[in-house]
Amino acid sequence: MTPRVPRLSILWVRSTSAWSFGATDSCSGGWGPALASRVADGSDFRSDRPDRAQKSRFRARWSPLAIAGRLAARVARTTPPSKRRARDAAWEAIMKKARAAVERRCRKQASSQAGRKKHALGSSQAKPSTSDGLAKPQEEVVLQASVSPYHLFRDAAEVTVFRENLLSWYDQEKRDLPWRRRAKGEVDLDRRAYAVWVSEVMLQQTQVATVINYYTRWMQKWPTLQDLASASLEEVNQLWAGLGYYSRGRRLQEGARKVVEELGGHVPRTAETLQRLLPGVGRYTAGAIASIAFGQATGVVDGNVVRVLCRVRAIGADASSTLVSQQLWSLAQQLVDPARPGDFNQAAMELGATVCTPQHPLCSQCPVQSLCRAHQRVEREQLLTSQSLPGSLDVEECAPNTGQCQLCAPPTEPWDQTLGVANFPRKASRRPPREECSAICVLEQPRALGDARILLVQRPNSGLLAGLWEFPSVTVAPSGQCQRKALLQELRSWAGPLPASHLQHLGQVVHTFSHIKLTYQVYGLALEEQTPVTTPSGARWLTREEFHTAAVSTAMKKVFRVYEGQQPGTCKSSRRSQVSIPASRKRPSPGQQTLDGFFQPHIPTDASSLNSAAQ
Repeated sequence: MTPRVPRLSILWVRSTSAWSFGATDSCSGGWGPALASRVADGSDFRSDRPDRAQKSRFRARWSPLAIAGRLAARVARTTPPSKRRARDAAWEAIMKKARAAVERRCRKQASSQAGRKKHALGSSQAKPSTSDGLAKPQEEVVLQASVSPYHLFRDAAEVTVFRENLLSWYDQEKRDLPWRRRAKGEVDLDRRAYAVWVSEVMLQQTQVATVINYYTRWMQKWPTLQDLASASLEEVNQLWAGLGYYSRGRRLQEGARKVVEELGGHVPRTAETLQRLLPGVGRYTAGAIASIAFGQATGVVDGNVVRVLCRVRAIGADASSTLVSQQLWSLAQQLVDPARPGDFNQAAMELGATVCTPQHPLCSQCPVQSLCRAHQRVEREQLLTSQSLPGSLDVEECAPNTGQCQLCAPPTEPWDQTLGVANFPRKASRRPPREECSAICVLEQPRALGDARILLVQRPNSGLLAGLWEFPSVTVAPSGQCQRKALLQELRSWAGPLPASHLQHLGQVVHTFSHIKLTYQVYGLALEEQTPVTTPSGARWLTREEFHTAAVSTAMKKVFRVYEGQQPGTCKSSRRSQVSIPASRKRPSPGQQTLDGFFQPHIPTDASSLNSAAQ
């Protein structure tokens, strides 16, 4: 309990009475009590208010902390030593009260300023309508207000021309793809959405040519959401094997189960609910499903669309930055055709995949070339470098009012004449993947009857290659020290006692995942028939034929190729995997065998041959 000190209480009342009841001071300039109260509260003054210096001096003089400081100095001079403990306790109580008063006033001022800014923003920013009659979100209006008009479309007429040219080209040049045929011919909305959903998930980070076969087999095996929901994760991983980014298949099945079990078998109808309710469905996938399957007028932005929009509007800043990403989504929403949103989004992606390619784009075949700022920039640079046409040119450029435009390329990255329109978009700097090394072993057990079996173990249910099967492996240092010992210990934990002398190093496989460059040091160990082995939980023995149809990654198939001694080299289906086999174990290719036979002299073995050769 804070002790009472009558002298301190009297001083506090006397000091604060100057604040409350209008006592004047030399610093106050003779202000009245009402004016002093307004100064203390931070209120605005009228036209007859004192100048700013007087207000500052008054606040400094009569703030609660200043009053408390003067009280402390006065009490220290008048309090006898016997009452110092009580004085200190009372002083702490006074300072606590003063600090609380200051904090309350600061919070009140901050809240008032935030409210005034919000009101000003709401009253000054109207919500104009787009060309299709839909109101733009307020954040899009604010974003476009801060962007140079050079990177925007001038008016609704220009947007209409873009839509018409792109859709007319798409109707004539679109590729015949299985998911487009299925979505077009499907009457049931849920089955149509499922067909689009599967294709969009598979097409993430994967080329169309690779997806076609996987998509066909997937839809043959699980033609409906109910079929996929009833499948096992092992079956999903098995069919997805080789497609990469294996978490996509797992999340796709999780979403199917949620639709069947929690949503009554009906896929959400809007992009917002799709993204909110379904696992693994982001902004792009939700927009693609909603526009293609349900006809919602919502734009989408994928890698192809980013490239198209960055070139059409000459956006040279880092496309992965927040500002550029927001601008691209705003442009996509502005451009999408409300009458044919699904076709428009597919047309924009088709244009980026087939015409507006990363390198060597086919600008002469582009349906929106007349609206392309990047193409205009190429023409301007070519004219400027031509000696036959000197002087300035009447070509529109980005001219920000102040400073560097946030959507243009930075000054440190000048225009490259050899790239042309491929100067856009700017390539974001990527971190190199971290390097890891793993020792892995193909453990094979011969059988008296039937084919030999190899040991596979299952990876954890989370992380890289979750739930897939692989050969026993252990992470080791790149230096290679103690690899054999660590690997042999891992093998024995799965299969029991094993002969260490049979473990042989066969070569290495280098495979780059999205963020990891993993080097597999491949070993092989062939057991004898009488060697007893165990099969703990999480492991199984498969024949070679069963291995090729199991849920294993592409890297494991490369490792098995090394074990089988097949022709080494880079996998044709993936340029990111490399195989290296010691020279002593390499087998010559058929072509090399033919060349060796041609240059090697033929020596007859019988007398008749010798005689014929001599003649």
